[in-house]
Amino acid sequence: MNNYTAIQRFLHRSVLSSQFIREIIFDVEKSIFLKKDNNFYDNHVFIAGLARSGTTTLLNAIHQSKEFASLTYDDMPFILAPNFWDKVSLKKNHSVYKERAHGDGINISSKSPEAFEEVFWNTYPKGSQYCINNFINFVSLVLKKNNKSRYLSKNNQNIQRLNLISEIFPHSILLIPFREPLQQAFSLYSQHMKFIKIQNDDIFIRNYMNWIGHSEFGLDYKISHPFNLSFGNAMIFDHWLEQWYLSYKSLLKFHDKHEQIHLVCYESLCKKPEVWVNIKKLIGMNPEVKFSFKQTIKKIDQPFDKNLYDKCNEVYKSLVDYSI
Repeated sequence: MNNYTAIQRFLHRSVLSSQFIREIIFDVEKSIFLKKDNNFYDNHVFIAGLARSGTTTLLNAIHQSKEFASLTYDDMPFILAPNFWDKVSLKKNHSVYKERAHGDGINISSKSPEAFEEVFWNTYPKGSQYCINNFINFVSLVLKKNNKSRYLSKNNQNIQRLNLISEIFPHSILLIPFREPLQQAFSLYSQHMKFIKIQNDDIFIRNYMNWIGHSEFGLDYKISHPFNLSFGNAMIFDHWLEQWYLSYKSLLKFHDKHEQIHLVCYESLCKKPEVWVNIKKLIGMNPEVKFSFKQTIKKIDQPFDKNLYDKCNEVYKSLVDYSI
């Protein structure tokens, strides 16, 4: 996004900044490419969770099987019209890989899958039947463009929609990764500070992140759990540790009531090959697909509240006990 030309920036702004335009684009896409007798598939995989938990790595690992359809950078900015855009856009050089803006060692190309699904939810935000029907149509259109029958989603914001997604697709799998609390909280804190600077330096990057619903950190950060906080200031490390605690404490209660939801400990995924084997078996994926998961451990150079960390550790141990 920081390397976009003036024309590319104009196109992204024109297509993504207006809800009215997005709705028109989606209506056109449906009228051309959505068949009335469209098959309803319900064997998808949704990856969600608090950011910086390994969701992108897990997405890439599953996507490389070529058994799933996902949104990719190729689909930008016509996220709601993937078939139309595929027909009219210039073919890109898919072999060019660059490290993404997060600076976390994950390299991407135009063919890489990414979390652009939030564009849909920003366009049709309510849980009405109209919204639900449109989401089913949206998934069907992504499947059609990729000639697949299984959809693969990575959207951290879906942690707020687990009930809705499980109701729409009751036979699909929801994978919720998590990391050791200090490491994940420090990653969130670091990205927050990094993107505040990046967004202050380039207003387009700030707008771009708003258009795609990327509000997990940065100037337009939206707090997942905003009430009764001991640490409401996002500029201090304890805020992110408290958000980790509140998010995963709530998720533990929710997990007990839904068989579709499966917790994935990222440390175990990196250290124990059988975890990846279990995930492939769970989602019905080719067992021969290999992937190298690498754990990164950062030195925590921020002070933190010990009592809060102890509470996080108790939740973390429970999450590990329930994980795949």
